[in-house]
Amino acid sequence: MFGVTTSDDYRPVAWMGRYPVDVTTMLVGVHIVCAILTALVFAIGHSGMVNYLMFDSAEIWSGAQVWRLITYAFIHPPMGSALLWFAIEMYMLFVFGREVERFIGQRAYVALYLILLLLPAVVLTVWGLWTRTAMATSGAIHFAIFVAFATIYPNVELFLRIMAKWAALILAAIGTLSAMAAHDWQTLVVLWTSVGAAFLFIELRGAGPELVWWSDLKARFGPKPKFHVVPKARPRRVAESDDVYASIDSILDKISKFGIGSLTASERRQLDRERERLLKKSE
Repeated sequence: MFGVTTSDDYRPVAWMGRYPVDVTTMLVGVHIVCAILTALVFAIGHSGMVNYLMFDSAEIWSGAQVWRLITYAFIHPPMGSALLWFAIEMYMLFVFGREVERFIGQRAYVALYLILLLLPAVVLTVWGLWTRTAMATSGAIHFAIFVAFATIYPNVELFLRIMAKWAALILAAIGTLSAMAAHDWQTLVVLWTSVGAAFLFIELRGAGPELVWWSDLKARFGPKPKFHVVPKARPRRVAESDDVYASIDSILDKISKFGIGSLTASERRQLDRERERLLKKSE
């Protein structure tokens, strides 16, 4: 069930010899197969077949061709330098998608990918009531996966020692300016719908930077209690080192089995708190 994290979430889906196969690896494989099939269709001169798979709001409304809400992301036309950018896109998905999957687990990762696949298409379908919209790309989906990675690990240094959060902002700014310069409002909507969905998904799972402004806003406009009950102060017992180890024993066991990437955000915070307690006690 979505939202429930179990140890199975952090195990490979399958094994190919000694190599684990996770959801991200399977997604990369599916996209590569689709790219090869698309190239073969173009090679035999039946490129018109691809038109039945791309997103088209008019066909969805008039012909109820709802499969277009999904198939548009698996079309990779082999024109110009498209395949080169596709190779870079798949590399980014493989590198950063695996880290996101390891952090949030397989179930949540599949849910995130489905949201990024369907949400922009649904938005463009509604937009299609006024203006016809069309789309055939997976670039926004996989850029949003990188945004999810940058939300979880904002200070990780990437190429040229640029932090992940700045790399995500720079790439988003470049895409925004390019779309605005070309008056391509559809691409702009898809880009920021995907980026916003990825960021909020990770935030709602308790990872990523703390949104102080959002917490302050909820506190300001939320209901105020009429009475403030002050609990009776009780003497606190200083935790012994044995108590500390006992409280994180299950977390340490999880790390030994599945690695530190399998910890949830709350488990990481608890581990950090107990470590600080031990450091203060040793002083």
